[in-house]
Amino acid sequence: MSTVYGMPYLLEDKTGKLTGSDFVDMNDRLRLCLRCTAQTPTHTAYMIHNATNGHDPSNPLIALAFGPNNSLGTITIRSGAPVPMDQYLTKLSPLGSSLTRRFTGSDGQEYRWSWRSTKGHEWTCTNRSQYLVAFYSLKVAGEPDYLGSSGCMLTIDEAYPHLAAEILASLTIMRHIAAHGL
Repeated sequence: MSTVYGMPYLLEDKTGKLTGSDFVDMNDRLRLCLRCTAQTPTHTAYMIHNATNGHDPSNPLIALAFGPNNSLGTITIRSGAPVPMDQYLTKLSPLGSSLTRRFTGSDGQEYRWSWRSTKGHEWTCTNRSQYLVAFYSLKVAGEPDYLGSSGCMLTIDEAYPHLAAEILASLTIMRHIAAHGL
């Protein structure tokens, strides 16, 4: 059983880049790595690893494979079958914004990512009851630069560490959609 701190996981995004980064909890409770493992004209692949002490960092938790011209591809969670990203993260309606999408977590619950829906957060993830599960914030304007840090932060409610890799994977897809105008 893990220690309960009464505070969320504050995962510092070391690079702030979609091409790969380390996400390290400020209290050293969790470390996730997003690594680009292949880049060809036909696809780009990423792996998400749990690098927290005691975990095997060579065993990926999630694989993301994007198609040619930065198109959406597939997501593979643990050892499951690949699922098309547009089926994993679906728009709320056919005519809805690409920047608001929902997914079903491994816990069977529905979660929703929204872009700039809450002041101060670039991305917010809520559950079906509109409870704020996670959010991603960019570096605050005027904040000084620190060596080895982008100033960006992924914050995950303390009750959701079991979804941390899925939250990071779905956020990565959402950021990719926004960056490439999909």
